[in-house]
Amino acid sequence: MQRYLITGASRGIGRAIALHLAGPDRELYLQGRDKDALHDVAETARRRDAEVIEIIADLATPEGVTLPVEKTGGEKLDALINNAGVTYVAPFEEITLDQWQQTLAINVTAPFLLTQNLLPQLEKGSSIVNILSVAAYTTFPHWSSYSMSKFALDGMSRCLREELRPRGIRVINIYPAATNTDLWENVPGDWARENMLDPDEVARAAAYALSRPPSVLVEDIKVGSNTGNQ
Repeated sequence: MQRYLITGASRGIGRAIALHLAGPDRELYLQGRDKDALHDVAETARRRDAEVIEIIADLATPEGVTLPVEKTGGEKLDALINNAGVTYVAPFEEITLDQWQQTLAINVTAPFLLTQNLLPQLEKGSSIVNILSVAAYTTFPHWSSYSMSKFALDGMSRCLREELRPRGIRVINIYPAATNTDLWENVPGDWARENMLDPDEVARAAAYALSRPPSVLVEDIKVGSNTGNQ
């Protein structure tokens, strides 16, 4: 039995990853905040013969981070997939302290705490997958809080990779370009979503990296659209 914990699994990239990994002899711990949406993903995964544990939790709170750890029950994990994220897009002087702290809490602190608490359950051959963004190495106007968080997670991940390499635990970073998810419904502006990357392509990249033998590390994967969208 292979066990995966996926955060932000109720929609978008997280949903796509969960369904790509669903199958016989797979146990999925799926975290999300939208109970109905998460249940829909879970039921689809169960129809593919996966065992699924639904975890309704807000990763912006200490309690919300603790719950996924408790739900795994100390079982060995084959992968922790840090996908959950939040985005606030606004001119720098208009970003509120609450928005800044919320971004930091979900996009950086939650992966830090989850990784730290679940490391005892990650053995040689297991993986940590961080869903980052092109915003982890490219800057855009009005995206300062989001880019801050992705730069921070990227730096943490790279340091962690070097610490865990001797233990045979892989740290895999995936950098999607603009991806057609619900995120864009709350982003000001006119976006050509039909030209964006499909979430399934990001999920395929994650599934491919996880499918490699334990001795093979695919460290950094950049996934973009050939239409010119960053």
